[in-house]
Amino acid sequence: MAEKKLQVDLISKPENILKTIYTACKTCYSAKLPIDIFDEAPDEEKMLSLVKKVISSGHYSTIEHIQFSFAISNVSRACTHQLVRHRHMSFSQKSQRYVREKGEFDYIIPEKIKNNETLKKKFEDFINTTSRLYQEFTDAGIPAEDARSILPNAASSSLVASLNLRELIHLANLRLCTRAQLEIRLMVKAMCDEVIRIEPWLSDYLVPKCIRLGYCDEEKSCGRVMSKNEILKERV
Repeated sequence: MAEKKLQVDLISKPENILKTIYTACKTCYSAKLPIDIFDEAPDEEKMLSLVKKVISSGHYSTIEHIQFSFAISNVSRACTHQLVRHRHMSFSQKSQRYVREKGEFDYIIPEKIKNNETLKKKFEDFINTTSRLYQEFTDAGIPAEDARSILPNAASSSLVASLNLRELIHLANLRLCTRAQLEIRLMVKAMCDEVIRIEPWLSDYLVPKCIRLGYCDEEKSCGRVMSKNEILKERV
């Protein structure tokens, strides 16, 4: 049994990401054929100027043409349960019904438990007990689909997740917020880093929502920026 490090890899992306978005944006305002707009696209600076203007105007349909797929490993079931709540995403996840754990299963320890030696030891003891009981069930012929009922949210999982750029920005805006649980923040940060590595201009959008909004709309703010209520009070 072991705790393994989060791994996120971008395994599929379109070619000509910026050029594709530019073509979608320009098509809405041009009499030219889309393929001619694509073939005659200007330099990156001019494409970015239009694309950023369109996005800032809220015309997000133009970035839905860009689809990304990620291979994600060594995340807890608690984390994936949060991720699959997001709409406009596709998931293919390791099944606890069909995949029988052999030996001691991998797991993820939440940071706040990991940093407390006494509670960490109790956590690991619980995992060890659960692992032994799971093996006892499966060795006795209990199907994995039934034995999995005792596996904790800490059990490690893996999945392929796909989403378009619009949803990735939405995911980043919500899950990079300090109010989000640390594990999913780190996972989404890794996803964003993979995309920013190939498209640096997207770093302006793959940020917590307070950075894009200019204020915090959460009930409890971390203090990075002013809350919406504070701003409203100043205007009175």
